[in-house]
Amino acid sequence: MRMTLAARILTATCSVAFAILPAGCVRRTLMVRTEPEGARVFLNDYEVGTSPVSVDFTWYGDYDVIVRKDGYETLKTHHEIKPPWYQVPPIDFVAEILVPFEIHDEREASFTLRPMAEVDPETLLQDAVELREQAIYGQD
Repeated sequence: MRMTLAARILTATCSVAFAILPAGCVRRTLMVRTEPEGARVFLNDYEVGTSPVSVDFTWYGDYDVIVRKDGYETLKTHHEIKPPWYQVPPIDFVAEILVPFEIHDEREASFTLRPMAEVDPETLLQDAVELREQAIYGQD
């Protein structure tokens, strides 16, 4: 069966359009801010930078967060990132593949660090001695 000239032109035009038409995608970004700024930020045991820091993420869900700064208590917590409506199946297929432009999902998480408590050196030494004795002699 031979294609007519109009059918060939239509097929060629559609083929070229699909080849050059950019596929859609969703860019996900998490901005992590801390008070005070300048803390080291870890997401799922991977250091992502010093706050404030913006990092791309791949999936929605629960993230382990560790925030560290000298002179402050280390903060270990979780942060949940819930998906927007356009990232719920089967709608996500349209957002990821068929939309001809980029969708940018920007999220923010803020954490406040507490200053490190001052420890009396004598109390620390006494606690260390007691702990050593418990370990050696098995006393409570």
